Amino acid sequence: MPLVHLASRIIGTPLLIARPKLDVILSVLGSRIGLPEMELALPMPAPKIAGTALPTGIAVIPVVGTLVKRVMGIDAASGLTSYDEIGARLDAALADPQIAGILLDMDSPGGEAGGVFELATRIRAASQIKPVWAHANDAAYSAAYAIAAASERLTLSQTAGVGSIGVIALHVDQSVKDAKDGLNYTAIFAGGHKNDFSPHEALTPQATTALQTEVDRLYTIFTSQVAAMRGLDRDAICATEAGVYFGEHAVAAGLADAVMPLDQVLAEFTEALAAKRRLATLQATRNCAISSVHSNLENSMNDHETIEHLEPVGEQTDTPTDAAPSEDPPHTDGAPQPEATIRTPLAQPAANGRIEAQAIAELCLIAGQPQRTAEFLASGASEAQVRRALLEARADQPEITSRITADTGTGTTLRPEDSPVVAAVKKLTNNKE
Repeated sequence: MPLVHLASRIIGTPLLIARPKLDVILSVLGSRIGLPEMELALPMPAPKIAGTALPTGIAVIPVVGTLVKRVMGIDAASGLTSYDEIGARLDAALADPQIAGILLDMDSPGGEAGGVFELATRIRAASQIKPVWAHANDAAYSAAYAIAAASERLTLSQTAGVGSIGVIALHVDQSVKDAKDGLNYTAIFAGGHKNDFSPHEALTPQATTALQTEVDRLYTIFTSQVAAMRGLDRDAICATEAGVYFGEHAVAAGLADAVMPLDQVLAEFTEALAAKRRLATLQATRNCAISSVHSNLENSMNDHETIEHLEPVGEQTDTPTDAAPSEDPPHTDGAPQPEATIRTPLAQPAANGRIEAQAIAELCLIAGQPQRTAEFLASGASEAQVRRALLEARADQPEITSRITADTGTGTTLRPEDSPVVAAVKKLTNNKE
């Protein structure tokens, strides 16, 4: 029964598979499903990851052999890998906290159309959670290329090929063989298309049109998805005419990103993940510093405002105690008194303090130590004290290989006007004015 089921999934149905591999499958199954015996071809090689040291934190998912939607009782020894299996391994890697990145190890001629586009969409969505790379080692054709193209980065080994972006459907007309064998098949059916694609007679024009229409539909989906995944124009994908591209030619056509061995891919992936972790740590540190600045400045501004509204205790006024009462009638209706014109001497220092807080934040940024902003503000250090402390810290460094300026860093990320710490200080001080 599995052979009958497998045959029905090969003959008369559109496939995303390289034509040479289709001939290999037919050579193996032909005599067992009523087709003429063909020369037996060697099976696909095993994945070439044996002997390669796998870095910690990278899950390697093999995408090897002929790809099918479901194995349906036919195990991996038959050279099949199912989309369901690949998807399950993808989900397991995403759920594993020890896994930081996913590498698809590709060595496949493609396979069934059913399920491949959904899997490609899942892979692209997964890359938003954890980086997903793919490496053609040594083949990523047709359906396999649809999967590989969904990754963030696609590399291939020197002998590898990618592409074959096309759709094929095969019909076998064995009516002549039937006649030689003395067999005559008569189909009794209802519904004009019920007997389409029968192997015991030639294809009718209507059956040919129906099959071509489905092939064209799948081809449109295939080329459109690859174009979107690779950031290319669909016309450029169609212009490949389902050709196979090797090495640097694949990179030049935009179908791959680089040519390198698997060991180098793993090394680059490891470094990329480490850089991502460093960036996340830096961002977390900056966010913590910004939060601390917000908290300290809020407390500082609130303290100043509270002091500003306090009446000075024991302070003598210039008005004698026996001075004549004011000509203005007293307020006896309980309405609030007009705001006093006498303000405490702390009002001006409070404004100066806001300006100084912003200057301290900028000094810390220029010195490459934005995380110390909260420390200095909490201690009540003056701008001069902060400048002296930063200079002393710089002098204590054993080696200074570059000058520290406002433009130090990448791009403009460390310029005072672009710093999130300085922006936080400005926002808080402006809100308090």
